[in-house]
Amino acid sequence: MAIDLFVLMLALPNLSSDLGATGMEQLWTMDVYGFMLAGFLVTMGTLGDRIGRRKLLMIGCSAFAVASLLCAYAWSPEVLIAARALLGIAGATLGPSTLSLIGTMFQDPKQQAAAFGIWGSVFTMGALFGPVIGGAMLTQWWWGSVFLLGVPFVIAALVLGPKFLPEFRNGQPGKPDLISVALSLAALFPIIYGIKSLARDGFSAVAVVAVVVGVVAGWAFLRRQRTISDPLLDLSLFKNNTIGTSLAGQLSYSMTGGGIMLLMMLYFQLVQGMSTLEAGLAMVPGMAGGAIGFAVGPKLANKFRPAYVISAGLLGAAITLVWMTQISADSGTTALVVGFAIIAFCGAPMAGLGTNLVVTSAPPEKMGSAGSLAQMANEFGGTLGLAVLGTIGTAVYRANVSDSLPGGLNAETADIAKDSLAGATVEAAKLSPGEADALLSPARDAFTDGVQTVATIGAVLLATMAVVVAVKLKHVLPFGAAQAPADGDLAPVAEEAH
Repeated sequence: MAIDLFVLMLALPNLSSDLGATGMEQLWTMDVYGFMLAGFLVTMGTLGDRIGRRKLLMIGCSAFAVASLLCAYAWSPEVLIAARALLGIAGATLGPSTLSLIGTMFQDPKQQAAAFGIWGSVFTMGALFGPVIGGAMLTQWWWGSVFLLGVPFVIAALVLGPKFLPEFRNGQPGKPDLISVALSLAALFPIIYGIKSLARDGFSAVAVVAVVVGVVAGWAFLRRQRTISDPLLDLSLFKNNTIGTSLAGQLSYSMTGGGIMLLMMLYFQLVQGMSTLEAGLAMVPGMAGGAIGFAVGPKLANKFRPAYVISAGLLGAAITLVWMTQISADSGTTALVVGFAIIAFCGAPMAGLGTNLVVTSAPPEKMGSAGSLAQMANEFGGTLGLAVLGTIGTAVYRANVSDSLPGGLNAETADIAKDSLAGATVEAAKLSPGEADALLSPARDAFTDGVQTVATIGAVLLATMAVVVAVKLKHVLPFGAAQAPADGDLAPVAEEAH
């Protein structure tokens, strides 16, 4: 899944050109996978508890391979968006299954923390090698080739899974509630559409109505979960302070990271003129930093309270984002490359340890549901960052570039340049060198203003969550302390249940 998301960021300029995708179609190509994945995560987590977590994983891997092939050979933006939606539904089966299997396979807190750290590291390694390999592929083959990268891995899972993974299912699963599934989707999509429209085009009646419809559907969904005997989402999980706080932290961090990564990738290619391969290589230090952070986090949490490990990391990421607000169109790439590496390292404990706390704080029969919530916070947060922060960056670009373009441009060229930096770059290629520079200089400055704005928002958000986590999760003991015998038994991980 990580490979698929991050290589698509690299392929976006190429597929936009080949398929003739508009700015909105580009956003939906990026967003729809995460929206569908997030929309179906809770459903799939509950389904895994009912039919078997290994069985669901095998079904999901098969569907993921088929959907990847459809994406690779899509012949229009509409077909690609539809195929990405199918890919998101298939992807929704993978995270909850693997996370809940880890929770049931490992009972020792230290081993659990290490296993969840490895899970996060593997995800990050996919994000690490995906852009590098994908960037190289894009220099030789068509944009759709990047969707084939994940296929060998899901085939390997299909072959090895039945041999090495145990099966687990809830002995009293209950019946799936399709009305709840429909209500969850009816809440998700209008809200996201409304947020994107408000950020992109400003106030409009359609956007406000969409948000209201989503909120109403969300209220109906939550009310139904409280009244039916077999809820799709067990709301009692949120009463656990550890679960609720961890989910909020994961959502905040992944949202910030998703928005920053998208703008960085565009900055590398459109402002600094890097190739897709060079842009992919520029992301390697960050992904490596994240992988190291996933490995170091559990070790620190064995000695120190997880709350302090996580909050220190979030604060470090926030400080780095403040530093990144000083970049300009002439700053080069070093500041962003180094800054992203620090952010990824510092934020990894929030993602890794947070997932551990969410899954292991739930009853065994609900670990699939808890795993789906943890992944939804991470995945949906990243997608929300792409949609909201990416759109805010675009809005800042449009507001700042409108009055900065040189005179003498024809109306069509000016309109395209005002829409996006990618459009300005395409139009500049049609002009003389002097005219191209006069067009690109203010466009690049305006885009950099958007990056600075998003970095500022992210810094405030992560600093706030650092304080919340330090206060709300301070009751959780170090994982090493949980191994100390107490009257012949293992001591509890937390000093209080909620």
